[in-house]
Formats: sequence, structure tokens, C-alpha cells
Amino acid sequence: MKKNEIPRMTRRELMFRAGAGFAGLAFADLLDADGLLERTSAQGKRSNPLAAKEPHFAARAKSVIFLFMYGGPSHVDLFDPKPELTRHHGKPMTGKGDIEVFFGNPGNLMASPYEFKPRGGCGLEVSELYPQLSTQIDEMCLLRSVYSTSNNHSPAIFMMNSGNMRPGNPSLGSWTTYGLGSFNDNLPAYIVMYDWRGGPIGGAPNWSSGFMPAAYQGTAFRSGNTPIVDLNPPKWVDPHLQRAEIDFVQKLNREHLAGHPGNSDLDARIASYELAFQMQTHAPEAVDISKESEATKRLYGIGEKTTDYFGRQCLVARRLVERGVRFIQLYSGGGHQQESWDAHYGLDENHRLHCAETDRPMAGLLQDLKSRGLLDSTLVVWGGEFGRMPISQSAIGRDHNPHGFTMWMAGGGVKGGQAIGATDEFGYKAAVDPVSVHDVHATILHALGLDHRKLTWYYGGRDQRLTNFGGDPILKVF
Repeated sequence: MKKNEIPRMTRRELMFRAGAGFAGLAFADLLDADGLLERTSAQGKRSNPLAAKEPHFAARAKSVIFLFMYGGPSHVDLFDPKPELTRHHGKPMTGKGDIEVFFGNPGNLMASPYEFKPRGGCGLEVSELYPQLSTQIDEMCLLRSVYSTSNNHSPAIFMMNSGNMRPGNPSLGSWTTYGLGSFNDNLPAYIVMYDWRGGPIGGAPNWSSGFMPAAYQGTAFRSGNTPIVDLNPPKWVDPHLQRAEIDFVQKLNREHLAGHPGNSDLDARIASYELAFQMQTHAPEAVDISKESEATKRLYGIGEKTTDYFGRQCLVARRLVERGVRFIQLYSGGGHQQESWDAHYGLDENHRLHCAETDRPMAGLLQDLKSRGLLDSTLVVWGGEFGRMPISQSAIGRDHNPHGFTMWMAGGGVKGGQAIGATDEFGYKAAVDPVSVHDVHATILHALGLDHRKLTWYYGGRDQRLTNFGGDPILKVF
């Protein structure tokens, strides 16, 4: 072949033509073993990768809203009061072996500057920084002994999102949509909304489908009436003409896909063209809160400078759940340092800001879901990639702490008003009933009716799982 000459056939086409096609048969068998061949129904029609599927067993929840506090919220200042930390304030932390901190030079023990009070009928203590959210404590199950594997933001966020510290693995939302599909044809099954200050470190790979087909990846939504850039066509485009164009392009795509099995990107594109056409009508309506009552908007803190943005995100999350979206992830905090929950150089300034931004919106979300009969079928999860140290950094901040921190769950069959597990007397490490990130993932899947051991995808010569490295559902949560 001459230089710069366009080849007349692809390598895959060559394999299917050469040697009477036996090489192609072997190649197709390998693709099928990896789960990459195009699937068709008994009627010969292309299967929809997001078609609704039955769970492994009776599900408690249909949808998940994951409230991700990016940067690492401090458990000892929010949900895990430590009297011993107060009693030994200013002293070195001893008896814990080598203290692992991200920035080095561990300081002395630093008491929480916030008052904790028993709240609700259960009497669990919550920090003064969450006055509104603490009124919903009877709906919440606190996991006070969660631990992770990295004290670096990027791998820790990947870990919390995908069960692996490295990028390139399917996210929790992708596993959910793969396992259950979608029960709506007009909106993505998996939607991500991040902070106005920016997305988390690592960006889009945090909601990637990894080695699974692209159809299962998350779709990033913006606030306002244009949730996706360039979704709406120009005003001069006739909708009937656009429908005809999409039908013609889809026909060409399907013909091409029939001769090129295993192209997950093309498979996802075929599905996305139709979904995008439907979303031109339904997505703007889903994020349009103008018809919500003024009382509902106040419930979320909409219209107030501090709470308006996150309040809108939470209200949109409720609207998306109503419309059948399976998995929604909201990020609080963006950018770096004080723009996120990363309280290295000023705990009080940092947490007062971010708690004020999220307190009323999250309390409003739980109240609103419950009043509409949606809380029973919606699992709400709260947490960050790790917690903060009980010792000081630069006298006024706290360093990263993956060894023990708090997450909470509500709705979706969760037994509220209880705390599971405990950190040590200072809040440094998980000490009672430790809960790994894989345990958290297994518990979320369990609420959705999915057995994490059976939810697999064959890749790299083995059946991969979200919980590859262990994990068990925490049944006491329910």
C-alpha cells in the first residue's frame, strides 16, 4: 500500500475474510467471551443496554441520590463527638503508632470547636453546624467506622466512586445502571451534578463506565434550563426534519454496527442519539423548578444566596427521581482547598461555609422525599472520600484521614435513628465494627436488590465486580 493511501478494509474485516473466515470466528468467540458482541433479542432486534432488568431479589430502593462532600468532611466536627479529644486538647496523640498524615509534621490533638447536642427521638448527637439536617436524624443511619485506603484526594475519590484507587474502572452508578437498567426512555439513567466552583479532582473518570459499554457512564447535568450544552437544536430546525435525519443516521449506524460487532462506543451512540432527541423536550422540563411552589423552594433554601445553588441541585434531584432516573450524584465543593471541604488551613471558615451551603438543602430533600412518598424507594447516601484528622495542622486546620470517618444513609429501607460502628476515643481509626468502602458499595447494591457477588462483567480474563477486593452488605443498616 502506498504512503497515505486509505486502506480498503479494516483489520477486523481482514480477519473475517482471510482463511475462509476462521480467524474471524475465533475473534468473534473472544469478543463474546468478553461480553462485547452485539446482543439481539429473539426477534432479531438490537437489544437496548439500558432496558429495565429484574433485581436479584426484592429491592428496598429503586433509586439512589449520593450526596458527595468532595474534599473530606470532618467526622469529629459533624457526626462523631469525642469527649476525650476535648479533654486532651493540645496534647500529643500517643498510643496509636506512627501517625499517617498527608502533609507530614502531625500536630497535637485539636478539640472540635462546635457543640454537639442529642437530636430527634433517637438522641444521637449532631454538631451545631447542621441545625436543619439534625432534625432529620431519626431518618438517618450513621456509619461511624468507615475506612478507606488512600489519603490522597484523587485515588480516594476513585476508590469511593469505583472501588478502585486507579481510574478506568466502572463507577458505582455505572454498575447500578448495568445491573438494573433504566425505567425511563427520556432521561439518562445516571446523572451527575457538580459544584459551581468546579468538578472533583479526576473529573469525568469518576462517573465513567470504565471497561463496560459507554451506555452505562454518567451524564453531567448543569443547573438552569440548559442542563446539557448544545442539547437543543437551533430555532430554525424543523422537528420533523430532525426526526427524519436521526432515523436515517440511525439506520446507517445499525448497518455499520452489524458488520462491526463489539463496538460499544457506536452502540452507545445509537442509543444516545434517540435519547438526546427525547431529552430535548424532557431534560429542560426536568430541571425547570419554576412551577414548584414557593413553600417547596423555601424548604430547599432556594432564593437565599448561601443555599440557592445546592438547594436547586437537591430539588432537581428529587424531580429526576420522580421521573425515573436511577442514580444521581451531587457534589458539594469544587476546585481546591477552601473551595472544597479540604480544611487544611482553616477548619472553622471551611466547614461553616460548606455546612451552611448544604444544611437546609439536604434537610429539605429528606423532608420533601418523605412528604411525597418517595423516601421509601430512594436511598440517600452522604459522605466524602475520607474524613479529617483529630490532630491539628497549622494550628487551625485538619489533615486527611482515611482511617476512620462517618457516612450516613437514609430512606430506601434504612432503619433510621441509629449509629453503626465507632472510631477510637480520638476519632483517628475505625475501632468498632469497621466498615470498608467495599462494604458501603455492597450495602448500596443490596438496597437496590443486587447481590454484589453476582453483579459481574467479564474483562481481562476474569469476572470483575465493583467489590473485587471483598465487601459485605451491612444488614444492620436496614
